[in-house]
Amino acid sequence: MSTTDGERIAPVTYLFGSRPDAVESVDGHGSPSVVPAQAAATEAATEAAPRTPVFVDLGEPEAADPRVSEVRAQLERTALRSEALRSEALRSEALRSEAADHIERDRLAAAEPPRKGSFAPINNVSMHALARRGMSSHEMHDYLLSREFDRGAVDDEVERLESVALLDDVALGETLVRTLRDRKGLGRGALTAELRRRKLDSTAIELALDGLDDDELERATEVAHKRASQLRSYDAETAKRRLSAFLMRKGYSGSVVSTAVQRALAPSGPVFR
Repeated sequence: MSTTDGERIAPVTYLFGSRPDAVESVDGHGSPSVVPAQAAATEAATEAAPRTPVFVDLGEPEAADPRVSEVRAQLERTALRSEALRSEALRSEALRSEAADHIERDRLAAAEPPRKGSFAPINNVSMHALARRGMSSHEMHDYLLSREFDRGAVDDEVERLESVALLDDVALGETLVRTLRDRKGLGRGALTAELRRRKLDSTAIELALDGLDDDELERATEVAHKRASQLRSYDAETAKRRLSAFLMRKGYSGSVVSTAVQRALAPSGPVFR
């Protein structure tokens, strides 16, 4: 094949996919040179092969400055304190708001007139007082005034309680007389003083003490006998004096005390000399 023929074939070869740079020249025998194509293949294989990583020695790391760590720790503590203060401020604000709401509700409730079938504040106070102990009308009146209620409202409340028999001086006086006689053995004088201290009116006191004179002596004699058993270590004169003083403190009259002491200290049975 001549050189002219090779030049005619080269374009045809390019049309079928051969790279033109693979045939750069024709050797002396008329054959195309393939050395450039082999070089390209070798270069492609070299690029496709995995590359070995290269490590660079940067030396020992520098030691951290302790002041930097201290500053960071201080910043963290400051942040925590700030968060705690914010939380506490939110809680305090919530409590203040709740307290203000309670105060406003109480103010509105006090200003609102009581509805039908409901209790006013003065009613609640008086009922709680009666639940603790019995009270006379005068005691209840003074108690409600001490709670800073208006005098007119106090008068109305006492009248209301008396109308439903929750305040009854006569019944209270009878209960006090019966209880104090049975538990403490008090006589008429001591009972009268106690009823006056409880601020019962004179009519209630008189009715409560009515009938005491019938068994006053029997009651005093019974009390004297119980007390005399504790005076055995004293001589007769000392025992008589102490027993008389004891009955007088119990509120018995002089004549009743004298008779009761005589009965309690009288010898019983035969006396052996």
